[in-house]
Formats: sequence, C-alpha cells, structure tokens
Amino acid sequence: MLLWFAVTAPILVAEVFRSPLVDYRLVAVGALLPLVEAVTGVFLGLHTLAGAVLALAVVMGATSGRRLLRRRLLGLPIGLFCHLVLDGTWATTRLFWWPAFGFERQPAPEAGRSPAVWLLLELAGIALGVVAWRRYGLASADNRRLLATRGHLARGVLR
Repeated sequence: MLLWFAVTAPILVAEVFRSPLVDYRLVAVGALLPLVEAVTGVFLGLHTLAGAVLALAVVMGATSGRRLLRRRLLGLPIGLFCHLVLDGTWATTRLFWWPAFGFERQPAPEAGRSPAVWLLLELAGIALGVVAWRRYGLASADNRRLLATRGHLARGVLR
C-alpha cells in the first residue's frame, strides 16, 4: 500500500491547505512512516493519535524561532495524521486512542488486510497519481523539478 499513502496524503494536504510551500515530499514520508510497524511487527505508536500528536509537539518544540525549518518539517506529522485517516486507524478504538485503553501492543491495521484490498488501494493510488499529475501541472519539467528538489508545488496550480 505504498502508493496509496505516498500519493494520496500529499494530494489531501494540497487540496485542504492550498499551500505551495508545504514540503509534500515530507508529507509522503510521514504518511509512509507507520508502515514500518506493519513490516517489522514492532509497535512504535505510529498508528496512534498520541504518536502523531507527539511528533507534532517535537517538531513545534524543536523548531521554535526557526520558521522556515518548521514549515518544512511540519510535513512529517501532517503525513502521520493523514496515514491515520487513510488507513482507517480511527475505526480501531484501542489502537487509535492508545494508551487510553491500556498499554498492550496493538497490531497495525495493514496486517489484517487481504491482498485484494491492498491491490485495490494501490490501483486507487495510481489513479490519483494520474489525476495529480494533470492537476498540479507535473507534465512541465519546471514543476517536476520544483517538486523533486524543494518539495513544493508551483503557485499557480493550487487556485
């Protein structure tokens, strides 16, 4: 489910915030980060609201007085929050609200998904990627370079 998270999270953030200066690469990384739990089987709290809030607090605290660095790094916790939504983690009460219901280890939602669901989500990610390619003018080499090197979208594409 790599494309589902890596493509959909930046699109959601672009459409909600309409900011060309968000680092959309870090949004994608933040959205992929909880998959570490699914792959390793190690519970790190990345599928929890507490984990996303802690990541946001760390970024806010560590970048106090450094506005540009903060704007760049905020993509990571925003991506974590997007993962919680896109994964449906909010529907698993004991995991989403951990540790409110106890400290026992909770499995990642991806672990219980069938391969058919994984395939459908990946196909949806590809389809959304095609839409985003057109919507954000990524056929232009300049727009692709801006996204690849700075993580930004061209100002005119978010109107």
